Amino acid sequence: MKPYFWESHHGNFGDDLNLWLWDFLLPGLRDVHPETMLVGVGTVLNPDLIPRNIRKLVIGSGYGYGSPPDISDPTEWDVRCVRGPLTAKKLGLPESMGIIDPAVMVTDMPEFQNLPKRHAKTFIPHWESAEFGIWRQACEPAGLTYLDPRGEAKSVIAAIAQSELIVAESMHGAILADAFRVPWVAVSTSRAINSFKWTDWVQTVGASYSPRYVPVSTRAEAVRKQSRFWGLQFGGESGSGAGAAPAEAEDGMTMTEKQDTRTRLRSAAKQMLAAPSTLALWQASRAEPQLSPDGRLEERKALFREVIEGVRRDYL
Repeated sequence: MKPYFWESHHGNFGDDLNLWLWDFLLPGLRDVHPETMLVGVGTVLNPDLIPRNIRKLVIGSGYGYGSPPDISDPTEWDVRCVRGPLTAKKLGLPESMGIIDPAVMVTDMPEFQNLPKRHAKTFIPHWESAEFGIWRQACEPAGLTYLDPRGEAKSVIAAIAQSELIVAESMHGAILADAFRVPWVAVSTSRAINSFKWTDWVQTVGASYSPRYVPVSTRAEAVRKQSRFWGLQFGGESGSGAGAAPAEAEDGMTMTEKQDTRTRLRSAAKQMLAAPSTLALWQASRAEPQLSPDGRLEERKALFREVIEGVRRDYL
């Protein structure tokens, strides 16, 4: 049985953990039932994403985009649980089947237990923000460690566990922080964010989703998200992005020196333009964080373990 996940060209730790999490939860599952696909962590319950005409075993997946799939055919769908009550309702399932995002079970893996704290405050953006923004530069003056969600999944997860506070635009950044009992603050760089999937998850653990707004860090990010940057609204196709040609450096400078100077000036200019982003991150890192109740999280994990045990009986 092959696990299905949304595989992006840039990588995204919340999706990529499907590559090894199920080997821990259900060892041996890969070696049986090749006719069935395991659909696990991710907002992937969308008929445009999941292959048709193959049996699917759904364990903890979420809905959030497009149209929900028709799961009425039992020969094609075996849905054991979904991420939360909102996904369950969309699929016509009992609310009780919206148990938890399976990513929380990472904390049961020995390699992620008892890790020393190395970072005071860490910011983990959405992958799209990481792709088009300059968040590493924005984090430095705000006193935050930058954590790229496109990095190798186990390294990203370990860094979350080793932080004392997480500022998260990445939903799985918050999910893993909460699972590791690291206080977290939700932020968003888009006022038009799809809050459905966040609300779906927080309702399972007794938390809330009221993200603090953080302005985008670059013009390219504003174009991508069709948002505002320094008072200007961007949307649709971006232009060339080229401004006036930089002035030539003084005579006598080598071409390498000219290029280095231009690079430093551009970097400084970008960091200055990202100042509102830096300020908002600094403020978010000093806001009151939240953490779901210990008992609630353990209760949901216990229910998920029951689901896993049922899958083990039926498939292994």
